[in-house]
Amino acid sequence: MRNVLARKRTTADPGETVPVAPGGLPVVGHAVKALRDPRGFLRSLPAHGDMMRVSVGPLKAVMVCDPELVSQVLLNDRTYDKGGLLFDKAREVFGDGLVTCPHAMHRRERRLVQPAFHRGRLPGYAQVMNEGTTLLTSRWRDGQVLDMPSEMLTLTLHNMLQAMLGGTLPPEDMRQAVSDALEVLHATYRQTFTPALLNRIPTPGNRRYQRAVAGLHNTVTDIIAKAQVDPEDRGDLLSALLTARDTGNPGCPADGGQSERLSSAELRNEVLTFLVAGSETTAIAMSWALYLIARNPDIQERLWAETDRVLDGRPVSPDHLPDLKIANQIITETLRLYPPAGMIWTRLVTADTRLGGYDIPAGTTIAYSSYALHRQARHYADPDVFNPDRWDAEMLHAAARNKAYFPFGGGARKCIGDQFAIAEAVLALTEIASRWRLEPIPGQNYPAVTASMGPRALKMRLSARTAAERKS
Repeated sequence: MRNVLARKRTTADPGETVPVAPGGLPVVGHAVKALRDPRGFLRSLPAHGDMMRVSVGPLKAVMVCDPELVSQVLLNDRTYDKGGLLFDKAREVFGDGLVTCPHAMHRRERRLVQPAFHRGRLPGYAQVMNEGTTLLTSRWRDGQVLDMPSEMLTLTLHNMLQAMLGGTLPPEDMRQAVSDALEVLHATYRQTFTPALLNRIPTPGNRRYQRAVAGLHNTVTDIIAKAQVDPEDRGDLLSALLTARDTGNPGCPADGGQSERLSSAELRNEVLTFLVAGSETTAIAMSWALYLIARNPDIQERLWAETDRVLDGRPVSPDHLPDLKIANQIITETLRLYPPAGMIWTRLVTADTRLGGYDIPAGTTIAYSSYALHRQARHYADPDVFNPDRWDAEMLHAAARNKAYFPFGGGARKCIGDQFAIAEAVLALTEIASRWRLEPIPGQNYPAVTASMGPRALKMRLSARTAAERKS
């Protein structure tokens, strides 16, 4: 196979304990390395084995560095349940939403939410997102310098609010909701790795975070209360959640006697989850995609050629998705290189088990990094090179067989909105490419990366594509 290499994995002897990753220091463990260069630290681990113990500040975990073992963790979400520092902090914002809820609640919530992401509803969502992208980019000006991560996050938050709420939010409330969501996203990772005592101190940053969380909760609660008065399906995501029924075993003791409908609190949790988490992941993918094509003019030229040919002067629409092959490959490759929130994920072991030949006791935190695994040379030739052409049919099948590509997770907890996010990113990339050329301003060849894998302060300059360029 062209760019997939195999490596025989050894298993530990029964009773052997998981080794400690090299380079740790007394008391602080691997914190110095991890904080100084988190990406370099994570990428260094697979060379030392498939599993190892690491400690970074309050996080103590068994790091899994082999895709096959990660797949076992993701597929067995009863034993490897959602848990850990990041999920604990996320529950403060989202409650027990689909992303953060424990296994005991997940199956029912998934059944109730699934209809909102039925394939038949995606074109309607995509059309709303197209309109939002066109509205935002129509305000751009030739020669303007934009902070692209901020611009893309504002775009995706606006689009998600429109797709979820069907335009029912007044403009001023929309602006406040976007502002609150931005504050929550920017502060969540800082809050996660800061001791709880410090998070309770009324600093300006802590107060802003608390006001933003309260503001989002109040906004979403008010919207749901109004929608419940007339729960007719209007084609938006909230309508689908309001009308959903769980036909599995409603009221059955085995299902905890839970209602067949989502309660008001559960509706709030799901809307908050999709709004905040869904917006950030797409914004990160879009920011990196625009940066990467700007750094690779040949790929940008091919994207322009495809865009001009497929659109032929018409506005982009969901009907164009099957023909936007290069745009889709660009997004797929971007998600490999920079999987949103892919720096590190955690699961909590709920019962004594074995993994990779090691005994793993209940209560252990299991961690994995899709970023590190996506960059392994044993699975990808030239893993650090941006090469959308690697994603032909053969490579897609090879990655699936080797479990070496999972930007949206896997198993029953795989992101329910993966197709939603890809469609939004492909259509937005095509809309931007139809009208604009973007260039990183000097000195930003290698942007810093946030804890959620987004580029930090990536400024890009706009140049309008001329009519002659679009016809050539």
